[in-house]
Amino acid sequence: MSKSDPSAARQERKKAVRWVVTIFFVTILISGTISLLSDIIMENSTMAVAFLILLFIILVGIIFDVVGMAVASADEKPFHSMAARKVAGAQEAISLLRKAERVSSICNDVIGDICGVVSGGASATIALQILSKFDFSWPQIVSLGMSALAAGLTVGGKAIGKSFAVNSSTKIVHTVGRIIYRLKHFPDLFRKRK
Repeated sequence: MSKSDPSAARQERKKAVRWVVTIFFVTILISGTISLLSDIIMENSTMAVAFLILLFIILVGIIFDVVGMAVASADEKPFHSMAARKVAGAQEAISLLRKAERVSSICNDVIGDICGVVSGGASATIALQILSKFDFSWPQIVSLGMSALAAGLTVGGKAIGKSFAVNSSTKIVHTVGRIIYRLKHFPDLFRKRK
């Protein structure tokens, strides 16, 4: 197939448009669901639990950012020798690396950005809880403080995570590959028991 093949170029454009539309709707669905669940849980929880939920949301964003960065920077070669030795998760890791652009987009852009937006909403909910319990002469400082804390934890965590992702990309991608392998073979555990 030559580079100037118009039908191949048209096919690629259709794939790209389908991908963008799919990601758009998946992002809306996931973002709405996570926002709704976190709002419901945070409204009916203590301030300590609300802080833990906020930290969990930030941590999820950082973890997915690390995975996206690792997939984008890892080399495929070590996984071929692992796959030849039938190492669990090696084939899944190769599959991730061959779809690195999409995996990175989902991890960094979709999940990472959703967690950023949701953590902003969660920090606003915590600010409201603080303001309902304590009297402040300048209430905006609480809201600004919570937003700054969430942003600082997110950016700081992602900065540390990116360095770790680049330096340990093979290990991270293999770990994710093993998790996918286990999830794919999870039903087999029940079959063996029967």
